[in-house]
Amino acid sequence: MDNSIVISTPPHVKSKRTTRSIMLDVCFALAPAAIAGCVFFGWQALLIILMSVFACVATEFVYFFIANKGFSNKCRDAKAVCLRWTKQFDFTSVVTGIILALILPTTDKWYQVFYEVIFGAIFAIAVVKMLFGGTGKNLVNPAAAGRVFMFLSFSITTVVAANFEAISDSSLVFTDATNLSGLLTYGTGNNPTSYISPLDLFLGTGIMGSIGETCKLAILIGYVYLCIRGVIKWWQPLLFLAVLGFTAVLLAGFTFDKYTFDMSLFLPSILSGGVMFGAVFMLPDYVTSPKGVWGQLLYYVAAAVLCALLRHFTKTEVISFVVLLMNLVTPLIDKYLIRKPFGYKKVKKQKEGK
Repeated sequence: MDNSIVISTPPHVKSKRTTRSIMLDVCFALAPAAIAGCVFFGWQALLIILMSVFACVATEFVYFFIANKGFSNKCRDAKAVCLRWTKQFDFTSVVTGIILALILPTTDKWYQVFYEVIFGAIFAIAVVKMLFGGTGKNLVNPAAAGRVFMFLSFSITTVVAANFEAISDSSLVFTDATNLSGLLTYGTGNNPTSYISPLDLFLGTGIMGSIGETCKLAILIGYVYLCIRGVIKWWQPLLFLAVLGFTAVLLAGFTFDKYTFDMSLFLPSILSGGVMFGAVFMLPDYVTSPKGVWGQLLYYVAAAVLCALLRHFTKTEVISFVVLLMNLVTPLIDKYLIRKPFGYKKVKKQKEGK
């Protein structure tokens, strides 16, 4: 008789919530941003999303099939391996596929994105997630790692979302990450001196960007849903965006001869690029973010300051790089900012003479 004790990964708290249910909630929260991206950029965006999800799920299945010896004995155990994969499937690869697609731009040559998405999905799932043990054991956010991999490996051109239509004007197309200086100086009528209004940035009309990052209203709907469902804490994205906005305002005021404090730059700083999407759907990742409250405070403040600094000096969107850097720092934060044990109560010291 086997008397060995098997202990699962902590915390050992009984709850009706499962990884699958939480990931389904994240899928529902991502739906408004995905729908808005399809409305703005057309059927190309829908194809990119579907291809990304398919590539991520297929990569997870193939890796699981090979790792569980599905090809051994002339695939005699293939059916049993497939059944085990179906039972353990928790929709994390679906979430990774959707996020990976939404942080990608749609292009005037949309078919070129397909092989880029496939390579990005393979890297995100096979290398970043499955190679380290699967769900809950990855060191960094798979979608952010896949985006950085594609950014360093391929050149991606971006088109503009305007008035709920996808347009492809060569004068508005740029390469690589979102160019924030060009984004905030492009105005209606191709007048480079007119700035995009905060309302346009909030709705995503007439601006360049990725599929799911342009419409901030859709991201806000997803944020409210995640807060109601208890998937994320309401203050986490707000803290990140507030610190980032104020830091951006402070950095923008420095000149060689004087300093000006202009709060009108606060809203464009947090509404431009993909920082709001990253704050809601990437930074609060359970696996790659700190566990304690003090560690989370340090995590979001440091991420905001780092993001504001890099955006200020590079003039490009760097949220994926910031997510990766902060994910790598998370183990150090958890090590030195030790959280209270579950159920711990502080013992009051009695005064002398009592």
